[in-house]
Amino acid sequence: MSQTAASASAADSQRNLSEWKTGDSARPATGPSQFISFAIGRDQYGVDIMAVREIKGWSEITHLPKQPDYVRGVLNLRGVIVPIIDLRCRFGQGLTDATPLHIVIIVHSGSRTVGLLADRVLDIVSLEASQIQPVPRIARGARVDFLSGLVTVDNAMIAVIDLPNLLALQLADDGEKQAAEPKSVASGHGR
Repeated sequence: MSQTAASASAADSQRNLSEWKTGDSARPATGPSQFISFAIGRDQYGVDIMAVREIKGWSEITHLPKQPDYVRGVLNLRGVIVPIIDLRCRFGQGLTDATPLHIVIIVHSGSRTVGLLADRVLDIVSLEASQIQPVPRIARGARVDFLSGLVTVDNAMIAVIDLPNLLALQLADDGEKQAAEPKSVASGHGR
């Protein structure tokens, strides 16, 4: 490749990079998006495919003391300690009675890697950003901040999870719990 062609290619690459969104998603701000859809009971959810690192079957985890109910414990994934969030519990539907038929979707958001416990994976869904509808705000304080939108695919409604908000809410909930605890517990003494 000539030096002029290489310079033009580099300029095109820079221009293309500027068109991409910043943050966790590595896809253009407009155009088709892909999501992994999965089920929790009869409800369908989706998560940005660019955040998914792997999908694995349920396996035994290590439980940690003094964690919120929805934090089932941690999993050692090839030397990386990954917290496992029970989405059914996080969404206020009770604890999942996890069996080998359940799945864990390993996702990465910001600097955090977490596992999302769900019932089963359904499909990879491709859609235009314009197809995603806003989540109705019916009641003040309703816990829908972890959803970025709703989309209908083949007569099924899929709630799209906003991972940064889901994980930020987890941190906020954990911080509120620690603030309510005596200082000796919140600072790590007495654990």
